[in-house]
Amino acid sequence: MNKKWTYKELEAFGRTKLSGSFYMREFLHSEIAQLHGLLNAPDDAELALTAGTQLCERVLEPIAERWGKIHIRSGYRSSEVNRLGNEKKLNCAGNDKNVAAHIWDQRDSSGLCGATACVVIPAYSDYFDCTGDWASLAWWLHQNIPDYYEMCFFKEMCAFNIRWYEGADNRQSIKSYCINPDTADKTALLSKGVVSSFYRDMPDEQRSAKAEKVLVARPYPEEFKIEAVKQVTNCSYKINEVAEKLLEDSTWVR
Repeated sequence: MNKKWTYKELEAFGRTKLSGSFYMREFLHSEIAQLHGLLNAPDDAELALTAGTQLCERVLEPIAERWGKIHIRSGYRSSEVNRLGNEKKLNCAGNDKNVAAHIWDQRDSSGLCGATACVVIPAYSDYFDCTGDWASLAWWLHQNIPDYYEMCFFKEMCAFNIRWYEGADNRQSIKSYCINPDTADKTALLSKGVVSSFYRDMPDEQRSAKAEKVLVARPYPEEFKIEAVKQVTNCSYKINEVAEKLLEDSTWVR
């Protein structure tokens, strides 16, 4: 049964602070809901706030503390909004897969809650645009944000889904729809806690070294620009477009 919201209730709900940097309102925006005239608000507000608070306090806030501003691309989805997004092939998995993920206000078949957000880290996006390197950031997050449950990376802006889940069991997963410049394929970095063969014997610091350099470097280091061109060439990207971008801006800062 759908909850009937008043304006005042929805206003107050959106103003709820989930962590030091995040409020509920920024997770309620949905282009799908906006386009189709749907209200993207939960039936079980208390459960949505519980799951969202865990996602923000244990996952997103620690990222923001190190990388600065995080841009929220997608957060909470009502079951109605997610169902429509799936039916219309708008990059939404089915409701059965998104319960306790993007659908924050429903527990899964095990009675457990969870929350997913799709986010962009602006401080990393320029590097990604020139290299396609999402894997180094993924490994950095894996090493520094222990309370995430799964991640999935997308082709635009190095956007990624990241999930907190009540039933986390240290069998984390990291997959991507992007080609990995390290391996020239889309093989998952982690599958239920099992590291892919390419990285299995690689030290942790080597896996995430490039992301760490991007994090600490001001200005953007020259050797990374050279490496970016090499990676783009190896992956058969459009070298001229990337080279022009690199020449246009010699100091990329956070």
